[in-house]
Amino acid sequence: MYRWLLCWRYLKTRYIALASIISVTLGVATMIVVNSVMLGFTHEMQNRLHGILSDLIFQSRSLEGFPDPDWHMEQIRRVAGDAIEAMTPTVVVPGMLNYQVGDAWMTRPVQIIGVDERTQAQVSDFSKYLQHPENRKNLSFNLREGGYDVIDHQADGPSLPRDEMALAGWEHRRRAARLRKMIEQVQQEPEQQSPSQGAEASPFTNPFERAQTNEPVAAFDPETSQYTGAILGIGLASFRRNGQDHFLLLPGDDVKLTLPTVGTPPRIVSDTFTVVDFYESKMSEYDANFVFVPIRVLQQLRGMIDPSTGKGYVNAISIKLKPGADMNEVRDRLRNAFAPQYYAIDTWRDSQGPLLAAVNMETAILNVLLFLIICVAGFGILAIFFMIVVEKTRDIGILKALGASAAGVMSIFLGYGLLLGVVGAGAGLTLGLLFVRHINEIADLLGRITGHRVFDPDIYYFYKIPTIVDPWTVGWIMAGAMLIAVLASVLPALRAARLHPVEALRYE
Repeated sequence: MYRWLLCWRYLKTRYIALASIISVTLGVATMIVVNSVMLGFTHEMQNRLHGILSDLIFQSRSLEGFPDPDWHMEQIRRVAGDAIEAMTPTVVVPGMLNYQVGDAWMTRPVQIIGVDERTQAQVSDFSKYLQHPENRKNLSFNLREGGYDVIDHQADGPSLPRDEMALAGWEHRRRAARLRKMIEQVQQEPEQQSPSQGAEASPFTNPFERAQTNEPVAAFDPETSQYTGAILGIGLASFRRNGQDHFLLLPGDDVKLTLPTVGTPPRIVSDTFTVVDFYESKMSEYDANFVFVPIRVLQQLRGMIDPSTGKGYVNAISIKLKPGADMNEVRDRLRNAFAPQYYAIDTWRDSQGPLLAAVNMETAILNVLLFLIICVAGFGILAIFFMIVVEKTRDIGILKALGASAAGVMSIFLGYGLLLGVVGAGAGLTLGLLFVRHINEIADLLGRITGHRVFDPDIYYFYKIPTIVDPWTVGWIMAGAMLIAVLASVLPALRAARLHPVEALRYE
């Protein structure tokens, strides 16, 4: 009992130990915060990636693809057994997107993806990322009459105003047709137009301001008009400034897609598509690259339809597995069943391996660096304990003269080190959990104080800082901190235990 009484007395009276306790507290709190943020970031990013991609991607190594996707899906079901929940064929090809802004043409490299609107939503969260509420329920490449949200209600952050989206749809297309007609009239008969009319029809004025008039528009029947719909990644049609999206295109505008055909050598073909919706996954590498079109249209445009059978070629099949199925096992079975020189079969983790590995490596390096903070606190405990041994040499001699054993004296210092670790780790746990709980409020406060946003949604993937507290991670952080505190007290404890009572009593 005397050992713990002495430990507690030293802890209360030796204020220099506060420096070690503070070091342990800051180290533990910092590691808890960093690990919670990194785990939250990794979890959210993996969910976002998994929502974009299906569980397995069965694809051709050639852009020309493979014939009869129905036969391939039957073979996949035969090999994988009951693990398959849904499949959908796709065609993926690089291309160019062209659209007009004012009198200038914009050109962007894109990935053109042909999807089956009936089955695409069954293998991924594709529909969840569309902007029109009806398309989230039932995907369609038809241009819908209005209904777009003018406020983007983010599930993970504040609402973003998108007033320009209120003009999207058929009404915007009619106004655009009227605007083109007015511009053509100005170009054909400039001498008959008044200055005010010419200014209104100028392509350099704001098209959204021009669209506010209530004058009759050119006839445009949505039931009989022919067009081919396309869904654009929102990053292709807009840019963000000061936390608000500004649109260069709206649903109802026409764009031109240019892409290579199949065959050797490939030819370049192009066609006009009408934007019918936007795709926003909050992952810039996808939102600024993907264009989705009906798979049949893309097959016809590329020459991927067999004239003898009428069936189209595809170059990928997206596969969703049933809950609990082992993705790696199914992947390996499919790899063994199909010729590897013609087919590439990967899980979504395989396709995003470098990105996920980079995040895990960053987390590991941060943990090593931050754990050094606790190690510094350990060296502080070591120095303090050596000082205490020197200062309390006479007291140690009295304890030994009264019958205290070497193990008992040693346990005093080990217990003191353990108490320092427990108090420091406990305070760090409390501070770290409080910081994680209010991290977004703290980030907003620091932003108001410094005038700069600490966590800018324009840079990162998310609109708030994601955090997940893992009990196992917190446990090993606290155990590591207490272990370092105990190990730092071993050498001073050994020195105290080896002191001879007579020599210690003579010490002054």
